[in-house]
Amino acid sequence: MFYRIVSKIPHILFKPLYDVYEDYLLGKVKSGNLPRHVAIIMDGNRRWAKKLEKPPWYGHLFGSNKLEEIMEWCRELGIGTLTVYAFSTENFKRSPEEVNALMNLFEQKFRELVDDERIHKYGVRVNVLGRKELLPDRVRKAAEDAERATRGYSNYTLNIALAYGGRSEITDAIRDIVQDVLGGRLRPEDVDEDLVKRYLYYPGMPDPDIVIRTGGEIRISNFLLYQIAYSELFFVDVYFPEFRKIDFLRIIREYQRRQRRFGR
Repeated sequence: MFYRIVSKIPHILFKPLYDVYEDYLLGKVKSGNLPRHVAIIMDGNRRWAKKLEKPPWYGHLFGSNKLEEIMEWCRELGIGTLTVYAFSTENFKRSPEEVNALMNLFEQKFRELVDDERIHKYGVRVNVLGRKELLPDRVRKAAEDAERATRGYSNYTLNIALAYGGRSEITDAIRDIVQDVLGGRLRPEDVDEDLVKRYLYYPGMPDPDIVIRTGGEIRISNFLLYQIAYSELFFVDVYFPEFRKIDFLRIIREYQRRQRRFGR
């Protein structure tokens, strides 16, 4: 009943209360066991734009701005690795207009990353995971420029899954392993889980501790299928551009309350 009453009062009146609660959550979370790696399926950009009677690109633009905020949240908490699902192999089936708008946005954002003083100040390494050969040349070049410009950094890692599919990643890894076995560089008995990891798009990447999906859908959608076997999964009922720091901190706090058994 209380929520139904106060929700009709202008949000601005409760801004100080939000700040107090956010600070409280931040303090509680910082005192607990923090994840090393958070992965996010950034879902709901298009539906958010539609709700506002805007075209899809509008939602994707605001989604990219939200990602910048989340990077700051991770840095504040000392979370070393953030992996985001930006564009799947299946997304190429969307309308040419939307795909082209997204490619323009990706190119723009990669070029901005190269010159972003925060990236260099905090030592953020950028990796692009996926079948980059499927991307337009201009986007692939911009992505590779961002990777090259940040290759020497190791304080934080931002992995952007682009033209990505979990099944594609596993298929590509198997193909490369088979080629190395046939070429005499590997023996069949050498193949184990650790070796397979070395053939994935980002060798040595730690498995995600947490996977978050916004937008209200409850599925993985072909994201990091090999890596998330024991990840803690969280599904959030808000569109990605509306995802708040409070939502993020609540998820971290719930993660800290869970007992991870890793299949045991």
